[in-house]
Amino acid sequence: MRLAMIGLGRMGANIARRLMKHGHEIVAYDHSADAVQALSAEGAAAASSLQEAAALLSGPRIFWVMLPAGDPTEATIETLIGLGAPGDIVIDGGNSFFKDDIRRAKVCAEKGIHYVDVGTSGGVWGLDRGYCMMIGGDKETVERLDPIFDSLAPGYGNVPRTIGREGQDDRAERGYIHAGPAGAGHFVKMVHNGIEYGLMQAYAEGFDVLKGRMSERLPEEERFDIHLPDVAEVWRRGSVVSSWLLDLCAGALARDEALEQFSGRVADSGEGHWTVNAAMEEAVPVNVLSAALFARYRSRSDTTFGDKLLSAMRLGFGGHVEMPQ
Repeated sequence: MRLAMIGLGRMGANIARRLMKHGHEIVAYDHSADAVQALSAEGAAAASSLQEAAALLSGPRIFWVMLPAGDPTEATIETLIGLGAPGDIVIDGGNSFFKDDIRRAKVCAEKGIHYVDVGTSGGVWGLDRGYCMMIGGDKETVERLDPIFDSLAPGYGNVPRTIGREGQDDRAERGYIHAGPAGAGHFVKMVHNGIEYGLMQAYAEGFDVLKGRMSERLPEEERFDIHLPDVAEVWRRGSVVSSWLLDLCAGALARDEALEQFSGRVADSGEGHWTVNAAMEEAVPVNVLSAALFARYRSRSDTTFGDKLLSAMRLGFGGHVEMPQ
């Protein structure tokens, strides 16, 4: 299939590369001419504007927007709606707020344009590993886009198949789902990221407790000089707490046990507090997720070793930088 990739940052460029590896044709556009040129050198058609990107596609056209949530995405989609024609498809693959998707889908529908939201997880590793995708939109449009999602997804890989799923839709096993109408994809991804906050906070606090066992406040006989890189490594092998996040902890600690490159001022990208807000709307208690979110806010004035580990994990899976001093 042929589509425009709009936004060639950490994930957008690699999504485009993975699609090209699977035979899809990419029209590349970004505010950075260097980013466009880099992808053009790998086989993409270069566009210097959204208007040119639209002109390089034939109808019905597919526009995949991969930009930061908020104003950049909002302005770009507004422009695409103005350029669009009936039958065109606008995909938002970033981390937009699901209620914004619902609103945009209605505006698109008035012009006969299809709107699809794709919650995308995979970070900077997705080019090789593939991307986990949670998709919102009307069924017919999502089915038309299936070759794109199939190419981006990890596939079965080496993950053991779940007993009891025989005869069911296997797209979930291959790494992507149609979650429901517009907004549903980003809603599922939002909750995914809220859970991510909680998991990361659990590792951070656990390693804080391990490190704190050397405190001079404790009786000398109760102090242990625990080698944190070894703990992270042994937990990766056969433990019930093993995970990709733990793999990232092990790698960061192996490189620098003190994590001196990190300040511990942990950034958040919005999905954590959106998840807490959704829980309040639904009267669902989210004790762990809310505490993890507030811990990130606290880290900007009072940092711990665990906060540095949180920053190390965020850098490891997504290339995310810390809050400025």
